[in-house]
Amino acid sequence: MTSTTDRGPSAPKGARIGADIGGTFTDIVLEVGDRRHSTKLLTTYDAPERALLDGVRLLLDEAGVAPAEVSLVVHGTTLATNALIERRGVPTALLTTDGFRDVLALGSESRFDQYDIGMEKPQPLVPRRLRVGVAERMDARGQVLVPLDGDAVRAAAAEWREQGIRSVAIAFLHSYANDSHERRAAEILAAEMPGVSLSLSSEVSPEMREYERFSTTVANAYVQPLVDAYLHRLDEKLKAMGFGCPLYLMLSSGGLTTVDAAARYPVRLVESGPAGGAIFAASVAAERGVGQVVALDVGGTTAKICLINDGMPQTSQVFEVGRAHRFRKGSGLPLRIPVVEMVEIGAGGGSIASVDNAGRLAVGPHSAGSEPGPAAYGRGGTRPTVTDADITLGRIDPSRFAGGKVTLNAGASHDALAALGIWDGKAETLAIGVSEIVDETMASAARVHAVEQGMTLDDRSLIAFGGAAPLHAARFAEKLGIREVIIPSGAGVGSAIGFLRAPVSYEMARSLTLRLDQLDLDRLNSLLDGMTAEARALVEAGAPGAAQVERRTCLARYKGQGYEIPFEIPARTLVPEDVDLLRAAFETAYRTQYGGVTLDLPIEALTWRVTVGSPAWKPKDTAVVTATRDLEVTERRPVIDPDSGAALPFALVRREVLRPGDRVRGPALITERETTTVVSPRFDAWMDANGYLILTRREEG
Repeated sequence: MTSTTDRGPSAPKGARIGADIGGTFTDIVLEVGDRRHSTKLLTTYDAPERALLDGVRLLLDEAGVAPAEVSLVVHGTTLATNALIERRGVPTALLTTDGFRDVLALGSESRFDQYDIGMEKPQPLVPRRLRVGVAERMDARGQVLVPLDGDAVRAAAAEWREQGIRSVAIAFLHSYANDSHERRAAEILAAEMPGVSLSLSSEVSPEMREYERFSTTVANAYVQPLVDAYLHRLDEKLKAMGFGCPLYLMLSSGGLTTVDAAARYPVRLVESGPAGGAIFAASVAAERGVGQVVALDVGGTTAKICLINDGMPQTSQVFEVGRAHRFRKGSGLPLRIPVVEMVEIGAGGGSIASVDNAGRLAVGPHSAGSEPGPAAYGRGGTRPTVTDADITLGRIDPSRFAGGKVTLNAGASHDALAALGIWDGKAETLAIGVSEIVDETMASAARVHAVEQGMTLDDRSLIAFGGAAPLHAARFAEKLGIREVIIPSGAGVGSAIGFLRAPVSYEMARSLTLRLDQLDLDRLNSLLDGMTAEARALVEAGAPGAAQVERRTCLARYKGQGYEIPFEIPARTLVPEDVDLLRAAFETAYRTQYGGVTLDLPIEALTWRVTVGSPAWKPKDTAVVTATRDLEVTERRPVIDPDSGAALPFALVRREVLRPGDRVRGPALITERETTTVVSPRFDAWMDANGYLILTRREEG
């Protein structure tokens, strides 16, 4: 399906493309001057680039733009994530320090469920027989204790050649402090195994804590040949179509990087789509002048919830993938990478409704995806999904779904729900149950996430995007006490739009343990300057000649504590007078994190981070518009309201007929090609100067 909208006064000129491959849909956006063209196609699992390229051709034809006129293509993909989750990587081996090959199996020795005697931990990506230890040893300060045994490396290479190994992860003890042994081992393996992919932990994740570092490096090695081949294949096909512009990749941290850098470190792409959504929500918040936001991104497979404070999405340095218990922290493979902090749950339009062993209605986490899809799609799916429930409730017009390109069978949705065999087979009642369960699941996840971050939700605005979020945003807001909901233009393809608003950036990290009262400033400044130079070179490759913005962060703790907290440090050469500044910054961060007093203990810095990027996207000023006139509505249709259980006459309004200042009284359905916004009976909606729908909750009484 395709749509065309005004991009608003803040849009830069020139033709640019953003493309997001999700678990169900592939979203493509083409921006040309002040116009935006977009399309959603079902994801083609066998060849992900096929749907992407088909969508690009469709939009170019629609806009009358030649490939040579496009100045930028930005892409986010689930290829690395899916390969890790589905264990479809290449045959991979691990070379490590003698005696440490079982680090991947031992993990952190913590239990994510201490009461479950049958608890299943995720299996390492590399089986034990392919994990080889060789004689070598560094201490924590990078001093050589045992020289590298080159002959042992060659012997391992000989075995791996026979076993068809295509990628090797090299992860030695304390290599973050001295990488010379890893680099020498890589030279030997490259000579002994021509064409093999090599991932060095000192490059992929040069930070302390062996389990996380080993796990991240192995994950990178496991998917690197696949992602490298895919990205260069896509790049070549774009060039064959006539594109002369660079192809950038969205990183999990919310920045952009080049094809070569992404192919080298594909593990940094695992959350690229959701990161684009967070960037999109942050840009919408900036345009609206809203400081505290909860972003809700609901697609066909999952729902993502992110908190945005003062225009900045929260970030983290650890992400878990392939959880044995999908939403249980600690049950997955840890990846130590910069990532936008969010909670992800199995609550998308394709989430499957079922009856559990106790005869209770359940929704998710499994999804019907695009193949076979919801029952209404007519593509072989027979199990009811959230989309089938929305159709049965009357929220979705089957004849207009996907701009009329996908014909839905409402009868199939009804029959699939009735086939669950509970509640006397009343499809409408079951649809209410499915809708309420998925909305409460999302609301509960948001509450827990906010509590974990020490924040509240009822004083925030909600920005909802993704194909399914506008259908559920009002009810989600009601459950959380949120009074304002923002549905941006292009909400159905929000992540792809976010790609075009992201800066070219890169983050480097190094572990160097120093006490703040005993700083070796020469050593520290040398480390930070080297990281800055490397990051600046990567950004320059992606944005030649662009201005660069640098941020530096330290992760520290009181000596004896188990975990560290981040705080910002000056992005310049540090001098002795800065010691007091660093201590004060740490103590402020500590009080903010824990809400308590600081301790009379030495402060120990463990990890140093440098982020370099092109300037962040900034909106232009827009005129202030308020709701001034009620739109006259001539068409209505019955829609079941889950709160009351009654079928109410909802106003039907096409979004394209609304103008800034127009107001629609709830209950109403505001339809567009990519999604439908449900305005519940407790909300009204109006359009602001940016073309965004603003749902405001009515004052009670």
